[in-house]
Amino acid sequence: MSKLWGGRFTKQTNHLVEEYTASIGFDQALAEEDIQGSLAHVTMLGKCGIVPEEDAETIREGLKKVLAKIRSGEIVFSVSDEDIHMNIEKNLIDEIGPVGGKLHTGRSRNDQVATDMHLYLRKRVVALTAMLQEVQAALITQAKDNLDTIVPGYTHLQRAQPILFAHHLMAYVSMFGRDAERLMDSYKRINILPLGAGALAGTTFPIDRHFVAEQLGFDGVYENSLDAVSDRDFIVEFLANASLIMTHLSRLSEELVLWSSTEFGFVELDDAFCTGSSIMPQKKNPDVPELVRGKTGRVYGNLMGLLTVLKSLPLAYNKDMQEDKEGMFDTVATLEGALQLFAPMIATMKVNKGRMREAVNKDFSNATDIADFLVGKGLPFRQAHEVIGKTVLYCIQNNKYLLDLTLEEFQEFSALFDERIYDVLQPEAVVNARNVYGGTATVQVAAAIERSEVKLQSAKQWVEQHDEESQYK
Repeated sequence: MSKLWGGRFTKQTNHLVEEYTASIGFDQALAEEDIQGSLAHVTMLGKCGIVPEEDAETIREGLKKVLAKIRSGEIVFSVSDEDIHMNIEKNLIDEIGPVGGKLHTGRSRNDQVATDMHLYLRKRVVALTAMLQEVQAALITQAKDNLDTIVPGYTHLQRAQPILFAHHLMAYVSMFGRDAERLMDSYKRINILPLGAGALAGTTFPIDRHFVAEQLGFDGVYENSLDAVSDRDFIVEFLANASLIMTHLSRLSEELVLWSSTEFGFVELDDAFCTGSSIMPQKKNPDVPELVRGKTGRVYGNLMGLLTVLKSLPLAYNKDMQEDKEGMFDTVATLEGALQLFAPMIATMKVNKGRMREAVNKDFSNATDIADFLVGKGLPFRQAHEVIGKTVLYCIQNNKYLLDLTLEEFQEFSALFDERIYDVLQPEAVVNARNVYGGTATVQVAAAIERSEVKLQSAKQWVEQHDEESQYK
């Protein structure tokens, strides 16, 4: 069959060129968005008298039939028709005859594909924000259940100071909160309509771009036609946001892998989120967090790939930009998969409070508080630091911990020590001494949980509002 654009050509396209340049293998994922945009476009063509209203209605009904066939799997997409736009148009013409050829009046595949991707990402950003909120909710629930659980806090993966396990979990709530905010903020740059820019310079037909924007629920239209067809900033921004989300998921994954090991034993992941070994029957492997950690690299790669594609492109559209989709689709699928698993995995995670307490009791993470105790007695911090360093060294050499020392042993290092040092060194006292906004004291963590729940509820309202706006009409 001849190409829809083949009038200028005297030869058939080489079949290897067809296979190499065709994008239907992946951009068929945009089928619903393509028809959604076409429905709004043809409605505008009829309203503006660019095509007869009768023809516009015929095309609308034809598009709906094509969409139904796509959803039922009746339509087999063809490489010879190159991309999703040409495949749909060819099927539309087969469905309603030559009048289907009027659909493309006043537009180009350049502004059409850009519109499809805006529609696609708009919906996915809302869905991903909701998934992030489910992960946050699971973390908050675990935090509320562990307001009395003390665990070693680490720097350099060395035990540093005791903290509430709830405080540790709430750090990830904050990270994912920023991730959600970035997605929500990006929505306003996604929700702009490029359609009507034509190939690059606009169109000679008296179209109404703002009417189309209203039909599709966009907040506005691109101001410049060159920018409209060549802009992929909104995809780069999404990939960058997704990369940060994966960074945070990967960091939490690393901790889940460590915490669930025999060496730590702090948590146990539910059997539903682990796998076994084909040879070692005792093994319970944390495959989900490991794979999320591994898949983070592919999301980074998708970001770098698109940045590299765009870095030297002159205005306006270039075929290179066909490379903008596969990475976007892959990132959406990777991120959706990770978030869908993480929420229930966190929710069903068992916390070994006893093992955490045992770890806190057998380290020197309360040493800073001894220094603070001496500072409160008037000793300069640097001198107090040296005293405690020597005290810890003594403990290590004598196989003791700080709470094992007698008062006489303490006083060998400083006469300022008195009986109150034993109260100061208790893990609960160490934790609750950090009673500052954002600190690990129980009262502060409880307040942080309350604030996070309020923020989460507000963010859920945003999702509900924009989920309705982004649905296919």
